[in-house]
Amino acid sequence: MKLQYLEAGEIVTTHGVRGEFKVLPWADGPEFLCDFARVRIDGRDYAVETCRIQKTCNLLKVIGIDTVEDAQMLRGKTVEVYRSDAPENMIFVAELIGVDVLADGKLIGKVEDVLDYPGNKVYVVKGEYTYMIPAVKEFVLFTDMDAGIMQVRLIEGMATHEN
Repeated sequence: MKLQYLEAGEIVTTHGVRGEFKVLPWADGPEFLCDFARVRIDGRDYAVETCRIQKTCNLLKVIGIDTVEDAQMLRGKTVEVYRSDAPENMIFVAELIGVDVLADGKLIGKVEDVLDYPGNKVYVVKGEYTYMIPAVKEFVLFTDMDAGIMQVRLIEGMATHEN
């Protein structure tokens, strides 16, 4: 199911004295957040003035937050982006949770979690059994977010009861 807002990171501290703050991104990398012209923080919309990368974080300056005191009030808050501002074909982990998973035309469960390993992500699918399905094209045949389904190919060892 496509969400209206997607959580993109957490404000961890302030930076400088002009209202800039540091965001620890929850995406694959800090580059992602710099592609957005607006963000949402604590239920309020902000236009992005500047966004730059510092190591693994973002330094974000939004219009309306102009002092270190203003920025300090946002510490610990979640930065959200609008789903409509993201590429249409991009699928986010938060949107995968709850998607029905089919194997050979049979419902085997729903995506309950997505584990992030160095080689690839792994979908945790729970139904009658629990399945660990690598998020690679050999096993994930297609995903239709509008219909809320994912078609997969299972092999021996993916179901936890088989181990």
